[in-house]
Amino acid sequence: MKKRLFTILSSFLLVLMSFPVISFANSSGSPTQPGWDDGEKAKHGWIVSKMNQMTLEEKIGQLFVIHMYGQTPTDPNFEDTNLRMNRGAKNFKEAIERFHIGGVIYFNWTDNIGLPMNAAQVNALSNGLQDIAMEQELPIPLIISTDQEGGIVQRVTSPGTVFPGNMALGATRSIEFAAQSATIMGTELSSLGINMNFAPVADVNINPENPVIGVRSFSEDPDLVSDLTVAQVKAYEEQNLIPTAKHFPGHGDTNVDSHYGLPIINHDLETLYNVDLKPFQAAIDNGIDAIMTAHIVVPALDDSGLPATLSKPILTDLLREEMGFDGLIVTDSLGMSGANVVEPNRVAVEAFKAGNDILLNPPNVEVAYNAMIEAVESGEVSEDRVDESVYRIIKAKMEKGLFGNPNTDPAAIENIGTEENLNKATEIANKSITLVKNEADLLPLQNEESVFITGPSLGDPGYLSELLQDKGYEATSYATGTSPSASQIAEATEQAAEADTIIVTSYTANTNTAQQQLVEALMETGKPVIVTAMRNPYDIMVFPDVNAYLATYGNLEVSVEALARVLSGEINPEGQLPVTIPDLYDFGYNLSY
Repeated sequence: MKKRLFTILSSFLLVLMSFPVISFANSSGSPTQPGWDDGEKAKHGWIVSKMNQMTLEEKIGQLFVIHMYGQTPTDPNFEDTNLRMNRGAKNFKEAIERFHIGGVIYFNWTDNIGLPMNAAQVNALSNGLQDIAMEQELPIPLIISTDQEGGIVQRVTSPGTVFPGNMALGATRSIEFAAQSATIMGTELSSLGINMNFAPVADVNINPENPVIGVRSFSEDPDLVSDLTVAQVKAYEEQNLIPTAKHFPGHGDTNVDSHYGLPIINHDLETLYNVDLKPFQAAIDNGIDAIMTAHIVVPALDDSGLPATLSKPILTDLLREEMGFDGLIVTDSLGMSGANVVEPNRVAVEAFKAGNDILLNPPNVEVAYNAMIEAVESGEVSEDRVDESVYRIIKAKMEKGLFGNPNTDPAAIENIGTEENLNKATEIANKSITLVKNEADLLPLQNEESVFITGPSLGDPGYLSELLQDKGYEATSYATGTSPSASQIAEATEQAAEADTIIVTSYTANTNTAQQQLVEALMETGKPVIVTAMRNPYDIMVFPDVNAYLATYGNLEVSVEALARVLSGEINPEGQLPVTIPDLYDFGYNLSY
């Protein structure tokens, strides 16, 4: 250890003496640049000195950000064969020690962040992982990442601050709200020791049948998406997080979920540049640290049939060279079906060759790690190319101050779920609810009305019923499955007979025939029917004759509570449609009381 420390110090001194023309072996992508000041040269020299002490194995390890199961670095439940899934290591600690991994990603389903969340446990897990990383022969702090978009994709949940999501922000049209939500999410992530967020979503959702983006997008309008994306990028960076715009080159026009298939985006070049790529270019122009790739085929950019994650023309030629991005390129999860169009043991290598720096979540880290080692040793991948990516990774960690002290004060969890933060989430939700149709001024509900609420359990008719009861309404509910059966439709229709007004909490009904049948059966009762879309706002496309329609953009409690306030007239709906409802309602349409 002493010998290695001496070598590091000696190397660093030699590097400093070589200014201003520092370079390093195998470093064609990262020499000093003309116009660099002394501070930039010093940063470069520090990174070079660190890299000169790294073995090939350590460099390859830095490319990987992986998941593991458990709430501690050595959680024993990972021995369970059902959980292990042939990951290549039995827990976080072993993965750090064996593969020198560059980072980890937290999920709820891996139990890293429990439901409900225990903030002290997550903070301790992050600090424990950083301690292990910094105890290695060559101490390099970890990227600790998660997906905290807000809305339907957020891993830090209650008692943290739960936001209504991106399309709800789009409905408010508020750049200030976008920045404030990212500031709060960034603060809470940092308090848990998480230093990289795979957000914001820069996709422009223009397909009503999109099964994977939808309300995760701010809007169908590329200018609005650009503005809100940039606002969140700046806010995350102010909280010392690494934000990641995703999913490049744009996942907004697909009817296939890349988790389970391989979508094809058939946009021409004009549409790609004016719509899909526009928010990413805006993010790049405003200093975005990282961009995540999409497992989508875009023939106008690459006619090989390969997804963007594996496409050199898309990642290197377009993103790096034409669009001028020199931050971290991160793959979407390499375990998704959309990435697996080559042999499983080749996915990581092909993604790296395409231009990615960080290889996220390979199904088996051992297989992917060994494949990368072999690719370098065989000459298929040059060590120059490895050094380019490692340089970017070390630079990002250095600039966030992780080498100085990667740990987070346990007392920082007091920043999570504060009254001020929760009130801001409520304000955003209140401003987002969009009234699209209100025949005969059916809304707000009258106090003497009896209300029956039904729909898929995902739309939470039971909670909405409780909220209306608390406001003095006679409200009952009946939850169906996501695709209501004939017997459930019959039961809902029978229970509706006693009510004055029917509310249906639909959940992506525009692509669900059974939900459409439920609404049609309830309309046949002759009673007024109000539909509240609890996810994507397009549901009215398939039952345009309902008496009233609201878009909520989410089924989380914060959104359901805002919906109850609008239904009761406690607040006036202010949201504007952030998307077009084809053949019915234009972008920006809204009503109020």
